Amino acid sequence: MASARRRPPARLDNLPLRAQLRVDRLGLRLAQMMLGLSGFGVSLALLLESGLGGAPWDVLHAALAERLGLTVGSVSIGVSFLLLLAWLPLRERIGIGTVANALWVGICIDLGMLVLPAADGLPLAVGMMLAAVVLNGVSGAVYIGAQLGAGPRDGLMTGLGSVLSRPVGPVRIALEVLVLLTGWALGGPLGVGTVVYALGLGPIIQLTLPHVIHPVRSIGDRPLPDPAGGADPATLPDAPSGR
Repeated sequence: MASARRRPPARLDNLPLRAQLRVDRLGLRLAQMMLGLSGFGVSLALLLESGLGGAPWDVLHAALAERLGLTVGSVSIGVSFLLLLAWLPLRERIGIGTVANALWVGICIDLGMLVLPAADGLPLAVGMMLAAVVLNGVSGAVYIGAQLGAGPRDGLMTGLGSVLSRPVGPVRIALEVLVLLTGWALGGPLGVGTVVYALGLGPIIQLTLPHVIHPVRSIGDRPLPDPAGGADPATLPDAPSGR
């Protein structure tokens, strides 16, 4: 008996804003995007509340929030829009999800930290840390799979990689190390959770992404070629993180 042919995985399409506004099933994409962003923000709050460290960017956000007397989420929003200004000379495409990411993730961080209790004891702290990393990776993949634009931090990394003619992976590592060390020097919450997050996020996104990509079938009245014919983005080493 002949073996069944495997259907090629869906691809990620880097759509400009005008195309995003006319893409098929926009309402469903928006719902998927907001679900992913909500889980992403709550997971960052959960990691901070574990007391075992924060995500690399949140080490900086938390340090600045402490010094400025602001919330972590509000600092995250401010940093996101500063990064979007850096997109201008890099000629990165701002999408629906880019702006939503900049605003909603910070709001969800603050809401999460408002309602989630701080960890009481090491077992609970470890459980919160692991749950945060899994939720973050799955939520990031869900957001990316909606195909409505990169987050401010991912766009900065891809833009710098293009300008510097370097792979996104090393650029991302260098930038996040710089951000992490700056946050740590300012007193941010660097801990074992930071390391677990950095090591675990990529594999979780890669495992989840093929199952949540919303393929682009048409833009307006113009159908596109079968979107399942591209390469699997989740197998690429430089898959975006969703933020």
